[in-house]
Amino acid sequence: MALIGYARVSTDDQTTAAQMDVLRAVGCATIFEEKASGASRARPELARTLARLSRGDTLVIWKLDRLGRSLSHLLEVIEDLRGRGCHFRCLTSPIDTASPHGTLVLQMLGAVAEYERSLIRERTRAGLAAARARGRVGGNPKLKQGDKVTAQRLADRQRQLYLLELTRTAEEWLPTVRRLRPSRSWAAVTRAVNAKLPPGRHWTAERLRRAVRVFVDEGLANRVLLDKVPSVRADDRLMVLVAGIARANPKLSLRAIGAQLEAMWETTPRGGQTWAAASVKNLLDRARAQGLLSASPSVGTND
Repeated sequence: MALIGYARVSTDDQTTAAQMDVLRAVGCATIFEEKASGASRARPELARTLARLSRGDTLVIWKLDRLGRSLSHLLEVIEDLRGRGCHFRCLTSPIDTASPHGTLVLQMLGAVAEYERSLIRERTRAGLAAARARGRVGGNPKLKQGDKVTAQRLADRQRQLYLLELTRTAEEWLPTVRRLRPSRSWAAVTRAVNAKLPPGRHWTAERLRRAVRVFVDEGLANRVLLDKVPSVRADDRLMVLVAGIARANPKLSLRAIGAQLEAMWETTPRGGQTWAAASVKNLLDRARAQGLLSASPSVGTND
């Protein structure tokens, strides 16, 4: 139930001192400070702020324009927070999603935003119709002329939306990635993540790797997660793993050891997902030969 503050400089005021003082005064023990003010720039501290929030926490800001670049962007952020069980409070407006009155104000803002979008759509249609009547082809002339500023603004916007989506779902995949990487391949990590998700929300290894790379770039995850899998022979690693399982419970049968390996998403030496008793026995025999297990035939031999 923590209060998490977010402060950002503006073009007119290049210091967050006043914001920080107010946020501390209302009880924000943790405050993230954004130094960049340009609307076209990414906001890494905002991403870190959103990632820090847990269910029941409240994001606190001084003014609405400190958070969103536009009304629609502001509402997207707040809706994402509400979906995660978090609250939002603005100190200079009556918006507080933890109160009925604040929620009503938010709904009114949503209606205004939808009205603005309708006006923009109508003006766009009218403008394109007028252009066609004059023999001009519609489109985005700035981008066609190679306007790098506009292109960068769009790219930043898309990245921000993507980061918001990743932050919303991070609890479903990031803990598994942190636990298994880089000792396990991306394919193995992806299988472990998907095992906890319904079929319609499964990841691919490439999508998961990209998501982790974005979190690393934003400072939300350790760069070691992107390291290559250590160059250890798969057979040797599996041999040590199987020996450890057998030592922990000498009464396990070969099939039971295989079932544990499958539950751990360990693939066979040939890359299969189903462990045969013979494959387990081969690894146990090698472990005994190297002194990792006692020579007693009772360990892991009960079929």
